[in-house]
Amino acid sequence: MAWKLHNAMWPGLVGKEEGSAEPPISLDRMLELTTRSEVEGKTFDGVDLFLYQPHLDIDASDAEIRKLADKIANAGLKVGSVVAPIWPDTEGGSAMGSADERTAFVNAVRKGCQYAKVLREHGVREYGSIRIDSACGVEDWAKDPVANTKLIAQTFTEAAKVAEEFDEVLVAEGEICWGGMHSWKDMLDLLEAVGLPGRLGFQADLAHTYLFLLGYNAEEHRLLSEGHSEEEFESAYAEMTSKLAPWTYDFHVAQNDGTVHGTGAHDKTGRHCPAKDPNGKLDIVKCAKSWLLDEKGNQRPEIQHICWDGCMFPNSTLEQQQTWNDILAVMIDINQVHG
Repeated sequence: MAWKLHNAMWPGLVGKEEGSAEPPISLDRMLELTTRSEVEGKTFDGVDLFLYQPHLDIDASDAEIRKLADKIANAGLKVGSVVAPIWPDTEGGSAMGSADERTAFVNAVRKGCQYAKVLREHGVREYGSIRIDSACGVEDWAKDPVANTKLIAQTFTEAAKVAEEFDEVLVAEGEICWGGMHSWKDMLDLLEAVGLPGRLGFQADLAHTYLFLLGYNAEEHRLLSEGHSEEEFESAYAEMTSKLAPWTYDFHVAQNDGTVHGTGAHDKTGRHCPAKDPNGKLDIVKCAKSWLLDEKGNQRPEIQHICWDGCMFPNSTLEQQQTWNDILAVMIDINQVHG
C-alpha cells in the first residue's frame, strides 16, 4: 500500500508574525502551492491543518467547517491530521500547569476533535490524528521532572478520554522545546506513563528526532556525538526507533542539518531544511523506513499518510514552487522504496 502524500499548512503560520519580515502566508496560498506541485504527473493527495487563526477558527460553525471541507475537496485534496490549539496563547494551557490551565488544554483537544469530526462526516477526512504536545518549556519542566511528567501524563490521559468519545487518536510530537517530550527517553517515559497505546501515541518528525539523538536539551540521553560516522548513526537510530517506532501513529518527513532554529514566538527546535539542502544530515528515504515499517518489514497499519513539515522555512523559500516539487519528489521516493 502506498502512503497518501500530504503537505502541512502550518509552515505558513508557525514563527510568522504580522508586520514583520516574515508575515503569515494565507491558507489559500498554501493550498495553491500544494495543488501546483507536480512530479512526473504525481501530485499531493492532501493536507494537514493547524486549527487556529489566521488560517482557521477553532470555534467555527459546522456550516463554516463544511465550506472549508468543500474548498479542500474541490481542490482534489483530502485532510489528514490536524493540530489542536493547546497552547496558552491559543486558548489552551500548559499540560503541567494549574487545574484551570490543564482544563483549558483538554478543552482545546475537545474542540479539535469536534472540528475533525465535521471534516470526517463531510468525507474530506478519512484518516489522520489529532496532534498535541505538552505546551510547556523544558526549563519549567526541569524544576521537578518527576512531578511534572506525572501531571502531563494525567492531562494527556484526560485528553485521550475526550479523543475516545470521538473515535480519534492523539499523537504527541516530540521536540526538544517541549518539556517532558524533549528527548527520546523522556518521550518514551511519558507515553508509557499514559499507557494508552492505540489512543495516544507518538508523532515522529525526522528533523526533531535527529536532535533527540544529539541530546540537545538532554545531554544524559545523548546517543550520538557530532561528527559521528555512518555506522554510529545507524546504531543510535536503531536504538531510538526500536523504542519509539512502535508508538508512532503519525509521521513527518523532514530534513535537518544538525542545528536548531526558532523564529517569532516559537522556541528553538530542530531546524527544518529543504529536501535537497546540501547540509542535510539525513538520508530521508532510508530513515523513513525505521518509522514506517515494523521489525518484520511490514507497514505499520496506524500510518496511512505521511506529511512533509517545513516549519519555519523563510517565506522566500515557501513561495518558490520548486521547494514543494523537491519535497514531493522525495516523498514519492519513500513510496517507491517502502510502499
